[in-house]
Amino acid sequence: MLYPKLIAFDTSAAHCAAALLLQGQVITRVDEMARGQAEHLMPMLQQMLQAAGLDWSDLDAVAVGTGPGNFTGIRISVSAARGLGLGLGRPVIGVTGFEMRAFDEPRPFTATIRAPREASYIQTFHADGSTTAPVQQDVPAGPQKPAADLIAAAAHIAAARIGEKLPRPAPLYIRPADAAPPKDTAPVILS
Repeated sequence: MLYPKLIAFDTSAAHCAAALLLQGQVITRVDEMARGQAEHLMPMLQQMLQAAGLDWSDLDAVAVGTGPGNFTGIRISVSAARGLGLGLGRPVIGVTGFEMRAFDEPRPFTATIRAPREASYIQTFHADGSTTAPVQQDVPAGPQKPAADLIAAAAHIAAARIGEKLPRPAPLYIRPADAAPPKDTAPVILS
């Protein structure tokens, strides 16, 4: 497919970021927000499609950022993408935050993503096409590309993958969730 039409989106950080790929050109939108991505994402995507004169059925594929990042944010975007793919009968292509950062960079390249508590998630992309396993390190992340550039990269990466046999997108978690079970004993349920 020479010029696929696809929408890519990501909510793994404090934003709703989306890119619409049309005729090889990318239209991006990044709405900064700490909360509310679940309610904001679908209307935002609908607005982008309408502004371009498109309907959901015009898309050839859906792309989604799979993380790492905010646990809830990743689940929001991955579940939305999988639901769209099922409803539209279109492929859904996952793109990691590391792949977005490494897009068009010379190899070897080490991608870093900010993690909680002044740490970073790190993955290295080698010249031979191999990568290291993603890890968390207790060092600050390096300079970060703007979210609009990252989501545009996701759209280009996904477009190149249309037609490949790919697994369903799944969240990329590198560390366990910060949530902990309640400390109080659960109440006894009487029959």
